[in-house]
Amino acid sequence: MPFEFTPLAIPDVVLVTLRPFEDARGFLMETYKASEFAAAGLTGRFVQDNLSRSSRGVLRGLHFQAPPGAQGKLVLCSNGEIFDVAVDIRRGSPTFGKAACAELSAARRSMLWIPPGLAHGFVVLSETADVLYKCTAEYDPALDRGILWNDPALAIPWPVKDPILSEKDRRHPRLAEARLEELEFHQ
Repeated sequence: MPFEFTPLAIPDVVLVTLRPFEDARGFLMETYKASEFAAAGLTGRFVQDNLSRSSRGVLRGLHFQAPPGAQGKLVLCSNGEIFDVAVDIRRGSPTFGKAACAELSAARRSMLWIPPGLAHGFVVLSETADVLYKCTAEYDPALDRGILWNDPALAIPWPVKDPILSEKDRRHPRLAEARLEELEFHQ
C-alpha cells in the first residue's frame, strides 16, 4: 500500500503518509493515485497545481476561495519543512472554527488533504521550503478570501511569534468578521 491515511482533529482533514520504493539509486514515490484516494473517501478532481518557495518565517494564509470556486487542496512539502494548518469555516459543521495542524517535510514524506470549505495556511520552519499543492478548483481572484492568521478565537499553536506576511495576509478579517453566513460550502 503506497499510502496511509490518518484523519486529524477535523476528521475531513487527512494526513497522507507516503511509502517510497527505495534502493541504492534513491527512491520513487507515488504522491497521488485516484483509486487509492477514492478508496480512502478522498475524492475530487484536481485541475490546478501550485508551487511556492518561501524562506524561514514566511507565513502564507489563511486562504480560501468562496463557492462556487471553493478549493480542496492536497499539500506536499517537497523541500524543507512547514507547519501546515487547516481551519474549518463551514457554518453548521461540528468542527467550525477549529484548526487541524501538521508538520510537513520532505523527510516526513507526508501530505495534507484539505477539503473545500476550509481555510489553509502554513509557516516555513526550515531555511527555505518548496510547497506543492494540487487544487480541485482553479484560482479565481474574484472568489479569493482569507481569515486573519492569528485570530485568538482559532487558538492555532503557530510555532512563530512574528512571521513574515504579505500585506494582503495582514488585512484578513477575524473569523467572526468574515461574513461566512453568505457562503454555502457543501460538505
